[in-house]
Amino acid sequence: MNFPVDLKYTKDHEWISIQGKIGTIGVTEYAQGELGDVVFIDINTAKSDVKTGDSIGTIEAVKTVSDIYAPCSGKIVGVNSHLQNEPEVVNSDPYGLGWMVKIEISDPSELNSLLDSAAYKELIGK
Repeated sequence: MNFPVDLKYTKDHEWISIQGKIGTIGVTEYAQGELGDVVFIDINTAKSDVKTGDSIGTIEAVKTVSDIYAPCSGKIVGVNSHLQNEPEVVNSDPYGLGWMVKIEISDPSELNSLLDSAAYKELIGK
């Protein structure tokens, strides 16, 4: 299982890659494995300003539907439209083409409460 060290993680199994003021968000390899085959992604594009912990959408798999949570506060500035036609990319490439949302981070200090890869591995028992 892959746990990229350059990412930050939430206890709800989202990851964020930070480049300047923009964070790219997706779900972890562990999360997509637990969900099973992803069949639909629904990002709430009507809500552009989000706070840490807000639901920014849902991920639907054969087994279940789960919320996707914002790992930090900010403004949604991009959505991966590729996932509308090929949501299964989340299963095959969760840290690459399977990204879901880009957010302009409003309070970078919130990122300090996120997990690094070692802490995330410990959280899930790997």
